[in-house]
Amino acid sequence: MTAARERSDAAAAAGPVIRPYRPADRDAIARICLLTAAGGGDATGVYSDDTLMPEVYALPYVDYAPDLAFVVVGGGGDEAPVLGYVLGVADTADFIEWYRREWAPGFRRRHPTPGAPTGRDPAYSEAQLLADGGDPERMRIPELDDYPAHLHIDLLPELQGRGLGRLLIDTLRAALAERGVERLHLGMDAANSGARAFYDRLGFHELPSSTPDAPRLGIGTR
Repeated sequence: MTAARERSDAAAAAGPVIRPYRPADRDAIARICLLTAAGGGDATGVYSDDTLMPEVYALPYVDYAPDLAFVVVGGGGDEAPVLGYVLGVADTADFIEWYRREWAPGFRRRHPTPGAPTGRDPAYSEAQLLADGGDPERMRIPELDDYPAHLHIDLLPELQGRGLGRLLIDTLRAALAERGVERLHLGMDAANSGARAFYDRLGFHELPSSTPDAPRLGIGTR
């Protein structure tokens, strides 16, 4: 067996690997966001444009803070396909201002009005999604002074339940702690009961502004 083949077999046997985001991962991030955007399931075809969810909940993050994005890749080493990610910002208030200046104008130009109906009728309508995509103030939660960072995490189904979500979040928490950020928060789809159970196991707690329809959770970085 050649040395190259031995290295390849060893990488495959090692299983999934977490590594920092690379610019070449951008399309994979968008794809995973779409495939997990319907309460944790596939949102392909739910909206008139499959780029909408990634353009609101994934791609701005890798453009603004690529150093706080981490991906998990399948067995085969760190060149294997991306199967999940965690994306974060250390200072949500600053991200809001960046989003308003750098992202929202282009988003509104690309998506001025809802497209043709798809027949799917999601609870989170396309009109709401477009409104959120153009309005960064939606991210200014009352607890922002105490929980300045926030994150988004998504894993494809084949990686769920294997401890990789915890490792991704712990990786981001450590990176934020190194920057002196003490707490972070997240918002989630109330319909995604599996995600809520996952966050509860990790020690996230409800914030005062959390509601049954729009849960907001927080946790320390250490």
